[in-house]
Amino acid sequence: MTGHRPPAEDTTTDVIRWAAFSCVLVPVVLLWYGTSLAGATGTALGLAAVTAVCRILLRQSERVAAGLAREERAPRRGRHHRGGTGARRGGRHTGGNTPVG
Repeated sequence: MTGHRPPAEDTTTDVIRWAAFSCVLVPVVLLWYGTSLAGATGTALGLAAVTAVCRILLRQSERVAAGLAREERAPRRGRHHRGGTGARRGGRHTGGNTPVG
């Protein structure tokens, strides 16, 4: 092996390879069983189009998942993600000089 790929990438690559294999195999089988060349070609083009769209969607979902994983690992800073000590909203405040009435 030349390098280690994440399991999601392996799965996506395998799915795309099987889909490409099917784009070739299905028209051959259709021709074997007597379907016209035009019908087999139309089927091959349709399968290729579906495979291309699925590949795009799979790659996009991988990028989104990688971005979410990066976000989870990054330290949270900013207005709504303050760390450290201090008063927090909704917490119980002890002490103070204001009378309760």
